[in-house]
Amino acid sequence: MNYRLLGKTGYKISEISFGSWAIGGTWGNVDDSTSMKALEKALEMGINFFDTADVYGDGRSEKLLSKLSKSTKENFYIATKAGRRLNPHTLEGYTKENIESFIDRSLKNLDVDKLDLLQLHCPPTAVYDNESLFSGMDEIVKKGKIAHYGVSVETVEEALKAITYPNVSTVQIIYNMFRFKPSEVFFKKAKENNVGIIVRVPLASGLLTGKMKKDTTFQDDDHRKFNRNGEAFDRGETFSGVDYELGLKAVEELSKIKPEDCTMAQFALKWILMEDAVSCTIPGAKTPEQVVQNTASSDMPPLSEKQMEEVKNIYDKYIRNSVHQLW
Repeated sequence: MNYRLLGKTGYKISEISFGSWAIGGTWGNVDDSTSMKALEKALEMGINFFDTADVYGDGRSEKLLSKLSKSTKENFYIATKAGRRLNPHTLEGYTKENIESFIDRSLKNLDVDKLDLLQLHCPPTAVYDNESLFSGMDEIVKKGKIAHYGVSVETVEEALKAITYPNVSTVQIIYNMFRFKPSEVFFKKAKENNVGIIVRVPLASGLLTGKMKKDTTFQDDDHRKFNRNGEAFDRGETFSGVDYELGLKAVEELSKIKPEDCTMAQFALKWILMEDAVSCTIPGAKTPEQVVQNTASSDMPPLSEKQMEEVKNIYDKYIRNSVHQLW
């Protein structure tokens, strides 16, 4: 496992880290005992950074991470998120008082005195103009409830606005073979501002694993069934906003250029790690086997310039016109 600095936090974190949305919910059936085995395997494989949120299974994944912490002497970092508990999820709800109440709940779920990293959870775009909220976050840091804070964003424009606030330490953003825009517009600015970049949805909700087919079915509680068109939350969170069948065609082309000794998923993860502005990526894993597969990409040799160019050509041919301008 290789490690990178997470921006202003100073944390040295595993470049392949662990996204815990899947073990919380809305990804089909999940079993807590298997989830715990996956988390334990993650530590064994060198992962020391776990991303979660208070709404993943209504605190389920936070509580699993608390259980992991109590079961080991290994030191690791936990980043959680707050804001999506608001109903309605609107600008007006993003007050220091509301966010602090969510933080208090996460502190209880995780059974800690201070959060390593608190991220605003994809707030409405107008929130990024709310200077009083970011001042409020600074006050919560001073209180000792959080060590650092960042944002999880939907768009590049939101990311650029967020890093104008000097104490925003991290930005979590979607970046993968189906989502090029962050590297073209945002990453340079993030590096200049010493902002850590956490890459989510690295496998485009599983599309980039190469395991999905036209007739693949999803359970009713899986967002890949109920959020194809953004019915529940931002459409870009599901398959990176790419039309499912178009994505399958692009993956078929990508599979032809991947290195012979790796899986399609490992190829997709390594492609992300070729960008030095990235601090880590957070693929989800429900099983120990998935953790082992994900972490193997860290030790793969670098991709060639030709492979990188071919990935871009496939993006330009199949994906760019339908998603690039949206996020």
